[in-house]
Order: sequence, then C-alpha cells, then structure tokens
Amino acid sequence: QLQASGGGLVRAGGSLRLSCAFSGFTSDNYAIGWFRQAPGKRREGLSAVSLRDGQTFSSTSESVKGRFSISSDSDNHLLYLHMNNLKPEDTAVYYCAAETTAMRDSAITVGTMFRRPEAITFWGKGTLVTVSS
Repeated sequence: QLQASGGGLVRAGGSLRLSCAFSGFTSDNYAIGWFRQAPGKRREGLSAVSLRDGQTFSSTSESVKGRFSISSDSDNHLLYLHMNNLKPEDTAVYYCAAETTAMRDSAITVGTMFRRPEAITFWGKGTLVTVSS
C-alpha cells in the first residue's frame, strides 16, 4: 500500500514536503517514486528511490530540476518529496507509486517508470498541491 499526504495550498515561492507511507512490500526489490498529474496533462515522474540500495533518481526536466528532491526513512517506511520555490504550474495531484525491480538495475526500472507511468503496478491515492500566484 502507498499513501501520499502533505498536500495543500501554498503561495508561489513557498515550500512543501509531501510524505508517502508505504507498506506491504515484502522485499527490497522495489523502486518507489513520486509522480504528479496536472489537469489536462500526462502523469510525470519526479523522483524515485531504490529500496534495495537507497539509490535516488531525479527527473532532469527543467520544470523541477533543482527545486524538488527526494529522501527516505526506510526504518519507518516513509518517502518524502521536498519541493522548494513552488510555482503555480506545480499545481497538480501528487502520487507515490512503486514497481518491482526484480534483479534488474534500479536505473532501468526507474527509467521505465518515468517513461511509462501508466504501466506502473502499484499506485497510492494522490494528494493535491495547489500553488497560488
């Protein structure tokens, strides 16, 4: 299970930290990531972490690069998305999602997750972030 929380209304230039509580993954062979979907747009991958080795991955999109980062608290099964200098165009529903890495290189799994989010196996309910100008 995955449950995102921490969304809300924030002014442009502000910061927000989203949390994702994950449970039920019986091995470390998963990658968990953050995605968002704005109205009328496709789902977009933001950041991800491999549970197996803690390696993190971030989108190279200019829309979020340098402003969003990911961290995790494996002991408490929490994943965070730190968002700084928020802009109105960051308004979206933010989701956390997970995919098995099996024995593959985590980078391959995360790359696929970002390219084809519609194919990801596990999704949590999203949390709405609204950035006012």
